[in-house]
Amino acid sequence: MCGVVIAAIGAVLIVGLVNHNVNNSIDGSIAKGERVPAPAFTLPVLTSTPGLPASGQNLTLTQLHGHPVVLNIWASWCVPCTDEAPILQSIWDRYRQQGVYVLGVDVKDLTGDALGFHHQYGLTFPTVRDGEGNIEGPYGTTGVPESFIIDRQGRIAAALRGPLSASGSTGNVNSFVSVLDGVIAERS
Repeated sequence: MCGVVIAAIGAVLIVGLVNHNVNNSIDGSIAKGERVPAPAFTLPVLTSTPGLPASGQNLTLTQLHGHPVVLNIWASWCVPCTDEAPILQSIWDRYRQQGVYVLGVDVKDLTGDALGFHHQYGLTFPTVRDGEGNIEGPYGTTGVPESFIIDRQGRIAAALRGPLSASGSTGNVNSFVSVLDGVIAERS
């Protein structure tokens, strides 16, 4: 019994140390029905789409103001990201004509691996690269993948801590897309 208690205390300490710089304000605000401004960033474009800077140039989040954004933080080495990739591509295919951007943020990854992932899964939505994972702290991420819905004013309307899933007891795509539909219906 004593060993279990010590193990539990150790686990709590480890989680606390790992997450000590995690920003929880996004989740707290969403829980209260409030929207906070999405943390700003400027990152190099890995894969582009018409209307955005070309690969290698920088993209700022403010360049997407006026558009709903599905921001997905991922990495090529992330196993759940492989299951989520087709879901994000289907959201991009379904909503891009309505002015929605699906924007991937590849973190802590090698450029070649990230490009290979895009090719392997047939992804056509734009992605920026954050090799150091600097975006993780401001967005309060504790791992990958995580997704956010950002409204036309640049405020976070939803935060999904974990992968998008279409089936089973963990299916969350319908509720995620429902929030996106609401954000699309809002006018700036």
